[in-house]
Amino acid sequence: MVTKDEVIIPNGERIYMDDGRAKEKAAVSEDIYNAEVEQAMTEQVIKNNVAEITGKLKGEFVYSHSVFGEDFYTVRARVPRLSQSFDEIPLLISNRLLNLNELYENKVVRAQGQFRSYNQHIEGKSKLLLSLFVRDLEVLDMSEEELATSENPNQIFLDGYVCKTPVYRKTPLGREITDLLLAVNRPYNKSDYIPAIAWGRNARFASHFPVGSKLKIWGRIQSRNYQKRINENGETELRTAFEVSISKMETEKQDFQTSESTPGEKEEK
Repeated sequence: MVTKDEVIIPNGERIYMDDGRAKEKAAVSEDIYNAEVEQAMTEQVIKNNVAEITGKLKGEFVYSHSVFGEDFYTVRARVPRLSQSFDEIPLLISNRLLNLNELYENKVVRAQGQFRSYNQHIEGKSKLLLSLFVRDLEVLDMSEEELATSENPNQIFLDGYVCKTPVYRKTPLGREITDLLLAVNRPYNKSDYIPAIAWGRNARFASHFPVGSKLKIWGRIQSRNYQKRINENGETELRTAFEVSISKMETEKQDFQTSESTPGEKEEK
């Protein structure tokens, strides 16, 4: 029971109003409590989007942008597939994780973080850019052969919501595919919009998801080259798309898992 002369602060301590420090102490404790709640909520949101890749860095670091004095750079990592091919995944890395005086070209790294989307506005058009926002980076002493045979060098988990009507189709060879767009919450009331591909029976299952469905997916980040038509004369240019190739998905009611060991690798989209 709390009397009219008492104040209960968030840590459970009782202080009395005749104490001149009561209001100040209560306010400070409230700030600490709110900060702890915000941190816990942020950590929970981060768990909605978890990715880890092991690959060889290709090319130089290119400056991207700065936020509150923290510089960010982009670079590609070549990550092996089981099919002996590879994915080239864009990384976004803080200068606080790097020693820019060192040479990282062709070094094997393990990068952990979140697969994020960014809108880039060019000539009045909006383009969705995807990259692995790196929270932890480790340089590995690993040979090319060891990298090629490494276990699970590319894995991702997303927990989000279907935000666009799924598109079901078949490839020229008859493989079933469903394209999904997943909205995944990010701290500070932001969201990432991640394209994903379901294969086979997962494709049939996902094709019926209504917009707003809550969905968890497991898989890998993949890169895919395609020809983009750029004018009415039929001219095309080579572009690269990035998406999540789904190996397992789970809804509120049931989950499906592909029986194929390497979904999406036998035939490019």
